[in-house]
Amino acid sequence: MPIPTYTLHPVTPADRPAMADLWVASWVKTLPEIDFEARRPWLEAHLDTLAAGGALTCAAERDGVVAGFVVIHPGTGYLDQIAVAPAFWGQGAAEALMDEAKRLSPALVALDVNQENPRAVRFYQKMGLAVTGEGENPMSGRRTFRMEWRGTPAR
Repeated sequence: MPIPTYTLHPVTPADRPAMADLWVASWVKTLPEIDFEARRPWLEAHLDTLAAGGALTCAAERDGVVAGFVVIHPGTGYLDQIAVAPAFWGQGAAEALMDEAKRLSPALVALDVNQENPRAVRFYQKMGLAVTGEGENPMSGRRTFRMEWRGTPAR
């Protein structure tokens, strides 16, 4: 069965409601004990702050539906957000978004991931990231791994 293809594009204001919806849905499915619906306003403000600081946000669409998005700062290589709607899990959207993050930041992709999210840790390892440290999520207090992918520095 062929892997579905996605159209990748910089986000527009019209994408934002779907992005927030899929972010909430993916986190509710991953960590149902946390009220991510209550964090929706935080996400909206956070995305604005990230964009103002130079981060780039790219959406993945299939058949006119926003399947997921990624936010990366090409200057620092920090991937702050990646989310895929549960309906698109296992269908190549996350891989397409990670490939786009590597294209936008070809020297480094670094992120923090909850240690109790083994599905995400395995995905990042599959995408070539390695655990380089540990920390704590400032919002939840949960333990995190710092993971990094090192590519080829731009010339």
